[in-house]
Amino acid sequence: MPNKRPITSEDLFKIANVSDPQIAPCSNKFVFVKTTIDEDQEYRSHLYFQRFDEPTSIQWTFGKVRDHSPRLSPDGKQLAFVSNRSGKSQIWVMSTEGGEPQQLTSNKNGASDPIWSPCGSQLLYKTSLNLDENETVLDQVEKKEDKKKSQPLVINRLKYKSDATGFSNESYQQLALIHVETKEVTELTSGKYNYEPSSWSPCGKFIALSTNRAEDADYQIISDVYLLNAETKELTLLTDQNGVYTNPTWSPDGKNIACFGNEREFLGATINQIYIIDVNSKEKRCITETWDVHITDAAISDMRSGHPNQGPVWAKDGNTIYFSASENGNTSLYSIGKDLEITPIFAEEGHVFGYTFDEDRQFAIIGLSDASNPGDLYKIVIGEKKKTRLTHVNEKFLSTVHLSIPEAITAKASDGWEVHGWVMKPHNFEEGKQYPMILEIHGGPHAMYANSFFHELQLLAAQGYVVLYTNPRGSHGYGQKFVNACRGDYGGKDYEDLMTAVDYVLEHFDYIDENRLGVTGGSYGGFMTNWIVGHTNRFKAAATLRSISNWTSFYGVSDIGYFFTKWEIGTCFQEDPEKLWYHSPLRYVNNIETPLLILHGENDYRCPIEQAEQLYIALKHQKKDTMFVRFPESNHELSRSGPPHLRIERLNHLVNWFNEKL
Repeated sequence: MPNKRPITSEDLFKIANVSDPQIAPCSNKFVFVKTTIDEDQEYRSHLYFQRFDEPTSIQWTFGKVRDHSPRLSPDGKQLAFVSNRSGKSQIWVMSTEGGEPQQLTSNKNGASDPIWSPCGSQLLYKTSLNLDENETVLDQVEKKEDKKKSQPLVINRLKYKSDATGFSNESYQQLALIHVETKEVTELTSGKYNYEPSSWSPCGKFIALSTNRAEDADYQIISDVYLLNAETKELTLLTDQNGVYTNPTWSPDGKNIACFGNEREFLGATINQIYIIDVNSKEKRCITETWDVHITDAAISDMRSGHPNQGPVWAKDGNTIYFSASENGNTSLYSIGKDLEITPIFAEEGHVFGYTFDEDRQFAIIGLSDASNPGDLYKIVIGEKKKTRLTHVNEKFLSTVHLSIPEAITAKASDGWEVHGWVMKPHNFEEGKQYPMILEIHGGPHAMYANSFFHELQLLAAQGYVVLYTNPRGSHGYGQKFVNACRGDYGGKDYEDLMTAVDYVLEHFDYIDENRLGVTGGSYGGFMTNWIVGHTNRFKAAATLRSISNWTSFYGVSDIGYFFTKWEIGTCFQEDPEKLWYHSPLRYVNNIETPLLILHGENDYRCPIEQAEQLYIALKHQKKDTMFVRFPESNHELSRSGPPHLRIERLNHLVNWFNEKL
């Protein structure tokens, strides 16, 4: 280990990410996406293919582009994918025998999410359309238009902006079909609804999708499963407009649909379940209701954001369903049979961030990360408790840097609840020495720190800090009661859980200097950082990232504020502004003595920058020790998928602040 160097901020440019593996039908090869940051400090994604019996992959697409979402045709002879190589993201097709990709769509607003029809002659896809536009008109080569003068944005919707897509008033996600040979386009949906395509029926006549078509869709945070007749365009509702149901997939016999979802019993803190819907009777039943585990991936990392979920995968005989779930800091792969028995398929320590199965469901490829690896692809044979590594995309980089391997801890709160977390030792750790410690707090709050690679945590350890990160109540991974426990109590028992974890490590690890403690976190973690420094002076330095400081204003400025505030705090501005103010860190700003760094993205619509502005002015006006850094062209995802050079700037400001203060 002495010959390995500490990890740096700039190492972000050296780390490659793999994602979205797809197994070719009737062959021994697979396709996947590899994303890197190039010499221009821009993200580049390309498609690679590899044979199962060969140790190396072959790059299939090239250029200063982002190619992603590979989907193989049913006969395995063609590959559809999404690329921005012609400007906006469009769907392209290429032969799996080689040759140049051919552009398939030329839509004004781009195209995404290609799904092959069972016969392989058409592709279902998604595109954004204004109400006065239609897909047949847009399937033309775009003409350059004269630059128009700016115009006011006229807003008449409640849900008029999104942290992911910005402002949108009359634009909606619609579905269309394109014939691969003729490029003829058929518009399937229209109107004031956003559609998410999922899967074709085995007969090729119907499409399962999810959407919110409630009369007051802006006011109802729901998602229903529908059947769309690809010939008549008729929509049939399968769920009850009272829950959130996504990723519907067909059983092999076409009689049932499986989906993820919940009935919102605990609003945004409700754990996901698996439901089976009888297509003919529309009868819906939950098959995982006795398992107190969150279905799907709740793990967070700064190495990946928004990776695709394949949904429930049916076995070929229709008797088993495969899925991922999050438990105790791990995301693993499971199956559930007709007897409703849940069996781990792959449940080692780590983060399964993707999965795909072969046609016969004999084996799967999983994307797997752990604390010492940003992620690789592995083959697992169903029923065998072993994995075969397929890729080594960061082998060279990992051979040169020292990584801190976390040690799991469990602290017990005053009411007996257990708080799970991890401690990382600093680079060049020496017995007998004491080191400063930084407490990291995750966002969500309904998410989960996991046994996954986290560059920021490794960077702080490389700088000489002990790093403590935990899953306080409100986190996923520990059952429904636990994830719901912070709602209406922000700054209560969740705050106590964090302080309990700090007390625990100070008692059990004598190498931590209790006089040099730091705290940081983003989003909910930023809220909690603000709350902590307003309620205790035990931390010598703090950094709040994309934070919430004032629930009263958050209600009206956040893209989710009008419902999230009620969900999480228990009330809204019109009902009980005093309760919102009670849970607002800004209320306690006069108590803050801890030096506080404030980092925030200019284009953050989830936690808008005015949250940071209010906090900064309230501190600076009192001549408190604070600094405010604003990041242009950056939304709420700055730390995970923001402009690479600004991600580096963000990390350097974070490190420099703690180095100066601790």
